[in-house]
Amino acid sequence: MSEPLTPWLLEWAYRQGIFPMGMEDGETGWFRPDPRAIIPLDAFHATRSLRRSADRYEVRFDTAYEQVMRACANRKDVWITEELFHVYAELFRRGTGHSAEAFLSDRLVGGVYGVSLGGAFMAESMFHSETDAGKVALWKLIEKLRDSGWVLFDVQYMTPHLKTLGAIEISHSEYIRRLEEALEISPDW
Repeated sequence: MSEPLTPWLLEWAYRQGIFPMGMEDGETGWFRPDPRAIIPLDAFHATRSLRRSADRYEVRFDTAYEQVMRACANRKDVWITEELFHVYAELFRRGTGHSAEAFLSDRLVGGVYGVSLGGAFMAESMFHSETDAGKVALWKLIEKLRDSGWVLFDVQYMTPHLKTLGAIEISHSEYIRRLEEALEISPDW
């Protein structure tokens, strides 16, 4: 894909099971992992300590999307380039980008952001500056989506951290089957 990065191109790619990441050379790379990691919406594993941590934070939705993205980008070896930042911010303005944010005394301390299409949510990145704040935001986002009828929560690649939260790996063909099913529904945000 050599077209300029636009919201339309990004949405088209997600509908094909493809997502972008900024590369070290400044170019945008396109990825379609096989296997693909997802978190089944009814299988998120909230440990006892995470449940206790949740009481510390106020979780809000879509109040600090760009701040969450900036916080996710504020680390070494990050894939969020300025070009990607601007395109994802435009997706948010169009109602396709969403975030869950954890606040402690009105200070943003954790969050997750991604893209929604139909009944699919493609989580892009998560951050925390206080213990468990990002995981609490993720947990509350998954609860919101599950309770509203969403059917797919994509986390792209399996990590040991995501595995402890209930993530599983599925084949690319199974991911596409689930994605196509998710794209057919329109749950409320």
